[in-house]
Amino acid sequence: MDDQERRHLVQADRHIAEVKRHIARQQTVIARLKSGNHPTEVAELAESMLEAFEGSLRAFERHRQLILRLDSKTHGQRPDQ
Repeated sequence: MDDQERRHLVQADRHIAEVKRHIARQQTVIARLKSGNHPTEVAELAESMLEAFEGSLRAFERHRQLILRLDSKTHGQRPDQ
């Protein structure tokens, strides 16, 4: 893996970690909304935002796997899991 590929992988890992933090925070928000006396629409909006974060996580994870696959093709190694 060359320096540019390594930087891309590090950036992908950073994005994954960041969106995981957003997901955890959003799950906490949703739990508070559901346990409180809030309109249903507010919790639904929060759940919609959670789904968006989860979609981003899947995209970042696919991007990370693509980086590893491209590296393995370039350098003839098996990609990490």
